[in-house]
Amino acid sequence: MDIGVISMRYARALLKSATDAKQEDTVYQEMMTVAKSYIDVPALRQTIDNPMLSKDKKEALLQVAAGEQPSALTKSFISLVLKEDRENMIQFMANSYITLYRKQKNVIRGKLITAARVSVATEQKMRQMVESKTNGTVEFETEVNPDIIGGFILEYDTFRMDASVKSKLNNILNTLKK
Repeated sequence: MDIGVISMRYARALLKSATDAKQEDTVYQEMMTVAKSYIDVPALRQTIDNPMLSKDKKEALLQVAAGEQPSALTKSFISLVLKEDRENMIQFMANSYITLYRKQKNVIRGKLITAARVSVATEQKMRQMVESKTNGTVEFETEVNPDIIGGFILEYDTFRMDASVKSKLNNILNTLKK
């Protein structure tokens, strides 16, 4: 069976259970932690995929990957995944859960790139602007990139506003070349 289909089924079941238990936000944070753990620690995948490692050790490892004190729902989900021998897909299940949660809660990811660190007030204004345009909640991330010289780049959903000095200078250069 297809990894995407399986992971989506498990993620839907987890989201339904979490919503029924009113723990979807907690499980969302834990699935974000699991997904980040797989990215930050590449050896985690190899360890979980190792058939010589006992299910108990895999379960303990995955619970640690879910955060300091994972919820009972996340613990039982990990147990179920291990019982069904689907532990090699848990990263995909976590990512599928994140996607489904964001769709259900109308959460949009946004990113603000600036040449220098911006104040909290400026970041909040940008977040409010994106929220008013999208009618949703925004998970906002800021990044400092001195290469853009000045101005900012704002990205959310499929929208990108590039008001950086670097892009303006490149536009002027391209116009002069023509």
